[in-house]
Amino acid sequence: MRNFDLSPLYRSAIGFDRLASMLDAANRSNEQQPSYPPYNIELLGENEYRITMAVAGFNNSEIDIQTENGNLTITGRKEPDEQEHKYLYQGIAARNFERRFQLADHVRVVKAALEHGLLHVDLVREIPEAMKSRRIEIN
Repeated sequence: MRNFDLSPLYRSAIGFDRLASMLDAANRSNEQQPSYPPYNIELLGENEYRITMAVAGFNNSEIDIQTENGNLTITGRKEPDEQEHKYLYQGIAARNFERRFQLADHVRVVKAALEHGLLHVDLVREIPEAMKSRRIEIN
């Protein structure tokens, strides 16, 4: 078990309490989240990311992607199969899942695509003009 002492941060910085709660939530979610379905997180550019998730056996109507309050939730709900199967071996998992990702400020989902059993979710960080550095002219 890993414990982080953030008390020195609280003595000299103001407004970083959100950071502490995010670290705590990330630590808790890593302990609770199952490993299914497997996924990758790629850095495509300075402010561009892609989550690729292996969702073999799911189609577009069975996958739901939502963002709310800085959280990205990807849910897969497999519709019941009307046909009875007699498997000798079943290695392809087609069970329901829910995977959550904590998004940083100003990160939003720009598109999602399902191809060849892989779900690609593209994200971009858009820094507002007011937060970008700017040069101040001296008169």
